Amino acid sequence: MCGIVGILGKSAVASDLVDALRRLEYRGYDSAGIATVEGGRLERRRAEGKLRNLEKRLLEEPLAGRTGIGHTRWATHGRPTERNAHPHMTNKVSVVHNGIIENFRELRTKLEAKGHRFDTDTDTEAVVHLITDELNKGNDPVAAVGRALDHLQGAFALGIIFAGEDDLMIAARKGSPLAIGHGTGEMYLGSDAIALAPFTDAITYLEEGDWAVLRRSGAEIYDRQGTRTERPVIKAVASSLLVDKGNYRHFMAKEINEQPEVVSHTLANYLDMATAQVRFPDLGLDLAQISRVTISACGTAYYAGLVAKYWIERYARVPVDIDVASEMRYREAPLQENGLAVFVSQSGETADTLATLRYCKANKQRIASIVNVRTSTIARESDAALPTLAGPEIGVASTKAFTCQLSVLACLAIAIAKARGAITKEQEIALVTALTEVPRHIAAILRQDEIYLSVAQELAKARDVLYLGRGSSFPIALEGALKLKEISYIHAEGYAAGELKHGPIALIDENVPVIVVAPEDDLFEKTVSNLQEVAARGGQIILISDAAPEKAGCTPAAHIQMPKIDSFIAPLLYAVPIQLIAYHTAVQIGTDVDQPRNLAKSVTVE
Repeated sequence: MCGIVGILGKSAVASDLVDALRRLEYRGYDSAGIATVEGGRLERRRAEGKLRNLEKRLLEEPLAGRTGIGHTRWATHGRPTERNAHPHMTNKVSVVHNGIIENFRELRTKLEAKGHRFDTDTDTEAVVHLITDELNKGNDPVAAVGRALDHLQGAFALGIIFAGEDDLMIAARKGSPLAIGHGTGEMYLGSDAIALAPFTDAITYLEEGDWAVLRRSGAEIYDRQGTRTERPVIKAVASSLLVDKGNYRHFMAKEINEQPEVVSHTLANYLDMATAQVRFPDLGLDLAQISRVTISACGTAYYAGLVAKYWIERYARVPVDIDVASEMRYREAPLQENGLAVFVSQSGETADTLATLRYCKANKQRIASIVNVRTSTIARESDAALPTLAGPEIGVASTKAFTCQLSVLACLAIAIAKARGAITKEQEIALVTALTEVPRHIAAILRQDEIYLSVAQELAKARDVLYLGRGSSFPIALEGALKLKEISYIHAEGYAAGELKHGPIALIDENVPVIVVAPEDDLFEKTVSNLQEVAARGGQIILISDAAPEKAGCTPAAHIQMPKIDSFIAPLLYAVPIQLIAYHTAVQIGTDVDQPRNLAKSVTVE
């Protein structure tokens, strides 16, 4: 994941910027750079690869400015070269950026028509020229940034400095975290408190949609409507921890809210967003010749694999077998020649999954693993390790790791479909474009706190809960039930909605809430008939859908409104409300959200 730092200091800041970036190395990166204000001019130094390359560059070409920004980049748009490394700049403004600017192509086209010349392949450069364009119109820096933000679509965090402005830095957050650090006659900016720990423990976390004007005397913060607002200053403890909770009550809440950022970086690892094409690593197997895909995992990771079965079979037209690893390892499944076996594990150490991997390897399957820990045993024993870029996940209940797993599997489905000629070039562009919109949509979903609190208050009274879904929403229903069980200890079951009449309907009365995952897709009308069956028996329906409530044919007890999106990405988005429902219900009950009873983060025994 990209890392952002910024310092308004009393003396030269270059070495402090590098030190702060070093504390963000755990996020992963492929290039680094810093920019400072030098005698009214903007100067920068960048280097491909590790920070030591940047340090060497700074020894040869030092920077003396007291105002500066720095960045470690994980490439999204454009190759990981020095030319594409951040900060990006014109002679008037320099920007570091984390996230994805979805509409950068349109912005670039408009700005080039005005005479702006672009030097990189990145989406960030569109931001730089957009702000420069506003400055050229006579706007001051604060007004220029405010106007530019109105034109940006996506999920992003920005740090911005200006030529001729030695006491000014502007920050903006939309979907990616940013923290402001308060010093004495100094101010700081960072992707998280860890970066700022050597300088200050007084931290203000920007909230979704906030942007801030930093001067050495302090920070002015504006909300998404542009209204001046106040955010609390808290004492951070990041100096002693690899990760901290920030201003969240639980790690799980923090990790849910990190999803726009980590999903964007995971997608960027497998997609060329500049051309809207999949960019998948070589698995050592001709994807066009795959005879069958076998997927195995445990718990939440299994449900990610179950979604992938729908994707791969629908778009790539390849048959998929999937089983929980604890069963598959013992049933001696026959495996075809030219088969691809995919294993999903957050830790990469899950004992049952590892045993199944070894069985498949012994049966001459090509092995691909989707893991969050690149040095894990499963990763090492695979032919190809496909990393998720979720970062450390401390909460036992998987949240951001799940959506990152789905992100990789979605890209894999497109890659196989493309290799087999099962989709056209136009279809590939449409699917990739839909995926790039996911972080923005997740950020929007995360802003709807009130509805989840209301639902949680009712669910906390329940003894049993049913989750229903059809198609690729069925695994999301299963995952929703698992999340609720894990952290609230309420009995919950997930069912394919069409199975309702085959037994579960007997459970339904006014005391059994029914949570329905129902995007308005080809199967929506079928799901509506199941809703009416529930309503006829007095069931309390909680509808999660992009459809208007009246289309349900009954009056739900609660309706969580979802954005209108391509049905392909629905599982990625609908995963978020079921996480939030479980979280707020557990908080309402008062359970140990981060460390629920009897559970461990990594299951390394049978």
